[in-house]
Amino acid sequence: MSNTYTLNVAGLTRELPLCKASDDLNIAAFVMFSDVELTVAAAAELLKKCPDFDVAVTAESKGIPLAYEMARQSGKTYIAGRKSVKLYMTDPIEVSVKSITTANVQKLYLSQEDVASMKGKRVLIVDDVISTGESLIALEKLTEAAGGIIVGKAAVLAEGCAADRTDIIFLEKLPLFPVEKN
Repeated sequence: MSNTYTLNVAGLTRELPLCKASDDLNIAAFVMFSDVELTVAAAAELLKKCPDFDVAVTAESKGIPLAYEMARQSGKTYIAGRKSVKLYMTDPIEVSVKSITTANVQKLYLSQEDVASMKGKRVLIVDDVISTGESLIALEKLTEAAGGIIVGKAAVLAEGCAADRTDIIFLEKLPLFPVEKN
């Protein structure tokens, strides 16, 4: 088996390294950080498929470049659910999240200023990859707690069984790679 996976998305090709997620599973590491060309192209393609929205929301940190670019291209705003409370955050709300790429349960926070900017607004949840859906659930809870109205959930890639979901918008499927036993 190769140590990389060839991904074709938004008219671009990238070689993704395979990384050990467990003794039985490897995943293809999709990281948009520093890949401006891919971020811009993926944002443009996702916006063609997404419903109209007022605010994009994502989890800190890998979804931020995509949410920013989608907001920039659409003229809308975006908000990041923070992984820790910052000094400037007023009376933050929180939810817990566990994802396939993170070892421990994490919390996501929104300040009251972010809550006010989401309340009653059409919210598009954005992430780079949807896999187990745990991050998505946390973003849904965060949006609901803030009084936002979820109009869509979008990602560049849907990994594994997530590609079978009918409630998400995505550009390409990303397979999982079971470890071959000798």
